Amino acid sequence: MARQVQLRDQNKGTGVIVAPSLLSADVLNIGCHTDKIIDSADWLHIDIMDGHYVPNLSYGPSLVKALRKRYTNALLDTHIMVEAAEDFIDLFAETGTDVLTVHYEAARHIHRAVQRIKSADLYAGVAINPGTCASLLTQVLPCLDLVLVMSVNPGFGGQSFIREALDNVRFLKRFRAEHNLNYVIEIDGGVGVGNIAEIVKAGVDAVVAGSAVYGAPDPARAVAALKEKANYHGTVQNI
Repeated sequence: MARQVQLRDQNKGTGVIVAPSLLSADVLNIGCHTDKIIDSADWLHIDIMDGHYVPNLSYGPSLVKALRKRYTNALLDTHIMVEAAEDFIDLFAETGTDVLTVHYEAARHIHRAVQRIKSADLYAGVAINPGTCASLLTQVLPCLDLVLVMSVNPGFGGQSFIREALDNVRFLKRFRAEHNLNYVIEIDGGVGVGNIAEIVKAGVDAVVAGSAVYGAPDPARAVAALKEKANYHGTVQNI
């Protein structure tokens, strides 16, 4: 079964989608910090790390379930950095997330993994690391609702932006237009007000921002600043 509303239409109508990453929130005050940005953020991005595929441990399915219970109308964007990816799909399909993204590099059979996500009535996403060429996804792109381009090496927040990742964004934008597809192009890693305009001009529809939001004195204002910079200087159209 497939969702009736395309993921590209699941936004607040304000141009570029901003999805704060809860990985950068204070773990002891994550509810309070999320309350501060829930009205300004388009999506909530949850990073799941297994300490195996990436050198870090983070949250599990219980956090996603708690977020769904507390923020019933929020779009939950769950990115699982786990190996093997297929072994975790059913577990996270039961959490109430809207989007489930697996890594191309961590799945044994990426097409089968995408099919399992979609059969659970979730939006299906595939992530690629900075060292992976987006052209490797051509066979699966027609099946996807989202492609997540990593612009840092996955595992930790607060890293510097890798500009070469924009080559993957540009490829995905061209491929989408040439084949009349509808997937959302999302980017994660090192995004801030200083580079968001360039990122959006390259073709990004949704940005994940961690330190740029939760490291600011006023996280809600930081979200608004990212949107303003992207939509004014990045000449974004609503997606």
